Amino acid sequence: MESESAVTTCYRHPKVESHVRCTRCDRYICPNCMREAAVGHQCVECVKEGARSIRQARTAFGGRISTVPAVTYALIGLNVLAYVAELLRSSVVDRFAMLGAGLADSEGGHYFWDFPYPSSFHAEGLVDGEWYRLLTGAFLHLPPTEGTFGIAHIVMNMFALWNIGRIVEAQLGRVRYLALYLLSALGGSVLVLLIAPQEQTIGASGAIFGISAAYYVMARRVGADMAGVNRFMAGLLIWLLISAGLTSWQGHLGGLLAGGLVTAAYAYAPRDHRRTLIQASVCVGLLALLVILTVLKVSALRTGAV
Repeated sequence: MESESAVTTCYRHPKVESHVRCTRCDRYICPNCMREAAVGHQCVECVKEGARSIRQARTAFGGRISTVPAVTYALIGLNVLAYVAELLRSSVVDRFAMLGAGLADSEGGHYFWDFPYPSSFHAEGLVDGEWYRLLTGAFLHLPPTEGTFGIAHIVMNMFALWNIGRIVEAQLGRVRYLALYLLSALGGSVLVLLIAPQEQTIGASGAIFGISAAYYVMARRVGADMAGVNRFMAGLLIWLLISAGLTSWQGHLGGLLAGGLVTAAYAYAPRDHRRTLIQASVCVGLLALLVILTVLKVSALRTGAV
């Protein structure tokens, strides 16, 4: 009497008969669990394990390669949303603009900082603990009918962010690019605080000057043709000088310096296992320095030492 041959089933679906084995783990797999491989088929788990073992492609500066500049799109979106909020409620600018120290009265009037100040006034800005202004001011822009530029303020900044940001993000990867943008914005705000604490400033220009500095540093590092890059940087510096009387040159310069420093760390860190640690350490170190300078300046303002 002949014995029946054993029925083999999928290791993930025991009720499904299977006669195909995974070429990697040799377990039986059903059609739902089969994944095409270079030779034969593999199971779902082996495909995932293989993907984890494959080294991810990186840019020249250590970032993950991505084809969609998602961070640049998100930053533009945040700036546009903030602008819409300004149009709907004008008080948004006074509430979230970068301001080191100022005074306000009960009727909503705003005045220059003076210490000590009368009891009929109250402090506003960083001296009143409004630390968020260091970053929120970098997402606001001039209302359409105010200032020298009006609506051109946000249009020019977003145009620059669209053109330069996509290039820089593609080279740095999303995480490094976002860190660069935020540290550049923060660097611009801190220099405004140190030099002109009573000035109310808004705009993404500090961050954009930072990513422009990154564009220059990266081009030099990879040995690109510098003719066009040098012309771009020359125009940027000329604009920095020309616009000094119309805009916050402190914010522009602060963003430029912060962005250049961060990108130098990205570009010249050794290309081995230490690279990410060194790059992150420089970013954290710069952040710590900016925080210390901010705390010292705000403390001096609060006590009337400056």
